[in-house]
Amino acid sequence: MTGGRAGRRPVTSAAELERHALLIFEERGFEATTVDDVAAAAGIGRRTFFRYYASKNDVVWGEFDAHLETMRAALAATSPDVPVITALRRAILDFNTYPVAETDSHRRRMALILRTPALQAHSTLRYARWRAVVAEFVAARTGRDEGALEPQAVAWAFLGVAVAGYEEWLAHAGAELIPILDRALGLLVDGLDRSL
Repeated sequence: MTGGRAGRRPVTSAAELERHALLIFEERGFEATTVDDVAAAAGIGRRTFFRYYASKNDVVWGEFDAHLETMRAALAATSPDVPVITALRRAILDFNTYPVAETDSHRRRMALILRTPALQAHSTLRYARWRAVVAEFVAARTGRDEGALEPQAVAWAFLGVAVAGYEEWLAHAGAELIPILDRALGLLVDGLDRSL
């Protein structure tokens, strides 16, 4: 006997806690589920939950911030010979590429984010950080200020097209995300490529 708690093995990673949370949100609904419910389903205490995530809103987004930093670094490392719009298209596709084994959980996550009213305000903050990475890259490559019209318009346009691609993906069970996103980005890129 180790003297440890009996029962379910406690969660040992943010990814495991996230997996439990997405399943329980889908089963009970996001708004009807409390942090205590998620913690209990994962076999941990409330305080342990808050060591991983600041709120139940944050657990839905998972490792978003880490992925965003990876995208920022990839854009910064892009050769100056690669056109701005081409670099953004590649980076956005890479940002949204997940292992096949994670497809179902990613679909659940995005359905929650895009279709849960209680998450919309929180989503706005995440989207703002995503747009900032895009605007920062466009500004650096074009010599404009990040807050200037062109970098901001590009950031908003790419975000809008990416969200539209996700909505299309969610509307068609069994569809593959990346071809849909690539097609949506292509609609935008064909027009922007002539002006930057």
